[in-house]
Amino acid sequence: MIGKIKRLFSSKRLSSTEVRIKAAEEKALIAEARVRELESVTLAESECPPPQIDASMSGWFKHDTGELIEGFKIEESDTVLDVGCGDSPFVEFCANQGPDIIIADIDSEKISAMELRLQKTSAKSVTAIVSDVNPLPIEDNSVTKVVAMEVLEHVDDPASFLKELVRVGRPGALYLITVPDPVAETVQKELAPDIYFQRPNHIRIVQRDEFEEWIKEAGLIVEERKFYGFYWSIWWMFFWACKQDLSPPWHPILENWEATWGSLLASEDGPRIKKVLDDFMPKSQAIIARKPL
Repeated sequence: MIGKIKRLFSSKRLSSTEVRIKAAEEKALIAEARVRELESVTLAESECPPPQIDASMSGWFKHDTGELIEGFKIEESDTVLDVGCGDSPFVEFCANQGPDIIIADIDSEKISAMELRLQKTSAKSVTAIVSDVNPLPIEDNSVTKVVAMEVLEHVDDPASFLKELVRVGRPGALYLITVPDPVAETVQKELAPDIYFQRPNHIRIVQRDEFEEWIKEAGLIVEERKFYGFYWSIWWMFFWACKQDLSPPWHPILENWEATWGSLLASEDGPRIKKVLDDFMPKSQAIIARKPL
């Protein structure tokens, strides 16, 4: 199955501004997830950058247990579907646990590039699909783990999108679904360029109760909710003031914020303060849910 790409959807040409905003959002997810070799970080001993320590403290990339995030374990026997995978390392972590991998995204170039990357991992097989998930060209009851991170805020019909994800999951399949949190998004709406909240970018702000209700109405059982990423909520607010591309060298405002956050995490009360702030204004809200047997 490796090397198999289904060309099913061609996206419209984006304006240069749209491309820049879309790329900035995707690159931020990549930066947020660079925790590949973190297995047991201790703040006193770690030389990792503060964003990596922050992500590890939030439960991401648990190499010792194979959990993409705490509570969402990937096993060799799994068939993992990542919808809207882009070029982030989340699916790469999953692939290195040895399962069958299916990736789907609207962007054919990103799908091709990600497929090549995944061929170098421990995945048993890789199937790459270019699709807008309307519908997904995947058989009913065929996958055991489904990942859809920061996608629902982009789609026209969240209910139909989730219905497709539920259709392809086997009874008992586990789902990891995330969306931006409404508190930070509401502030962003006052600071970000207008295009950030226009197609093909974010077309809705998903409220916390609304998010959980969508998951339940789709027929899934909510097992756990998580909130994380206060660091990135503030980072993005500062980023718009810096008027720079999303690449180093970073503006002193961003460098100073990273240093401040690192000092906080290393303090005696840092983990507790991080937890309070993550709950109050996280970058993202996540739900781990299960398809009934």
